[in-house]
Amino acid sequence: MPKQTFFNLPAEKQDNLLNAAKKEFSRVPLHEAVISNIIKSAKIPRGSFYQYFEDLEDLFFYILEEYVKRNNERFTLQLKLNNGDLLDTFISVFQSMLHDFQSEEHRIFFKNAFLNMNHKVGKAFTNHTDLENFMARRSELLELVDTKKMAVENERELLHLMNIIKAVTFQNIVQSFAMQLTPDEALKRYTLEINMLKRGLYQND
Repeated sequence: MPKQTFFNLPAEKQDNLLNAAKKEFSRVPLHEAVISNIIKSAKIPRGSFYQYFEDLEDLFFYILEEYVKRNNERFTLQLKLNNGDLLDTFISVFQSMLHDFQSEEHRIFFKNAFLNMNHKVGKAFTNHTDLENFMARRSELLELVDTKKMAVENERELLHLMNIIKAVTFQNIVQSFAMQLTPDEALKRYTLEINMLKRGLYQND
């Protein structure tokens, strides 16, 4: 997380530094990025950088987690728009993410993140479905999610179902970059897998 001195900066200076960082992380993966390029682009002294962030990794994961936070807000909004249909909501959010990735900055940044992914990247991107966060928001989610058509019996099963869908979603995002899929191709593959989950994996007797 950034240090308090970063949050004390005017919004314009915060954005300037974050945009410089996104430019560098889009140029190369995290392990190849250099601070000198960021501070040169942001026009700040090296010492100022360390007043705002511990290191490059701290800055990188802040950018990633801020995107995840905005995506969580998008998820809640789409859940309302889809009348509580969980699977349709995931499809809507996935489609919105594909749209995000069409901008040059987002596409290369996330391509570098996902194709050079480690456990920490995966955790940062999926952490909002863990038990602690889910239980903290359970009243909101249970109020929004329409469970009448779903084969879940309690809150914990809803959590596990969301984790399964999230894993499918995350894997499809990675594949969209690895296989260089068009947005239409990626959405088609993802929708197929989500619909398979909706139908269930076993035929009814």
